[in-house]
Amino acid sequence: MTGIVAELLDILDLEPLEIDRFRGRSPTIGWPRVFGGQVVAQALVAATRTVPATRPPHSLHAYFLLGGDPKVPIDYEVERIRDGGSFTTRRVVAQQHGRAIFAMSVSYHASEAGVAHQLPMPDVPPPEALPDARAAVKAGGMGIPAPVLAYFARERPIELRPVEVERYLRREPREPRFHVWLRAAEILPEDPAIHQAVLAYASDMTLLDATLVAHGQTVFDASIQSASLDHALWFHRPFKADDWLLYAQDSPSAGAARGFARSLIFSRDGTLVASVAQEGLIRPRRDTA
Repeated sequence: MTGIVAELLDILDLEPLEIDRFRGRSPTIGWPRVFGGQVVAQALVAATRTVPATRPPHSLHAYFLLGGDPKVPIDYEVERIRDGGSFTTRRVVAQQHGRAIFAMSVSYHASEAGVAHQLPMPDVPPPEALPDARAAVKAGGMGIPAPVLAYFARERPIELRPVEVERYLRREPREPRFHVWLRAAEILPEDPAIHQAVLAYASDMTLLDATLVAHGQTVFDASIQSASLDHALWFHRPFKADDWLLYAQDSPSAGAARGFARSLIFSRDGTLVASVAQEGLIRPRRDTA
């Protein structure tokens, strides 16, 4: 494997420092701050390395405390909160410059037999029916604003295909729902822990943008200051992060310069594999210059 997916797997392969302490780095791509999904994924990797593989993660709850510095390594310290008969709990704190920038709790549970149900997958066009962002660039952008097109067409380890792309073309309030197909840009190793970490990485993409659908705005607008504040992810069923997954998002509430969004994640065959919730800052900028 080569290229940007290989780099993602490399940054997820944390350096062990000592027992329950790990170090991660950021890709050298010129971002002003560390991507939140990277920190979530690296923290998950750190916690998972302290738990037997027979007990996979089922949920994580995280808080973004400070913006990360991409030029400096991130140190992850894992606290072994509980090792029970059925559940294992870990807490991870990420630090830079002697300060905590991120904190996350992760719970682990081996699969058991029991009742099961799920909501059906929304009826949306398949990913093959949607334009590839790079194809849109070659076609002259299709009228999509430059910042939006640059985001979706950027070379990244996660391929994104938004369903309701018209929201970027016609700025008008609409029902606060947004669907995006996503997958790893290359085939991943078989290890389920890698697929979980890659989905954790991808789960911070586009979700906060759903909080502005109802207002005819996007996080790409110069008039909006946006940042993830907290993030929760639940793993329901096995999945492959290198197969297409539908990120079905909605936003029940926004107010006080904060937006709340949630998402159900479905595999191609309609299986509900994960759920996500996030609150983020969507503050109007006082100075847009």
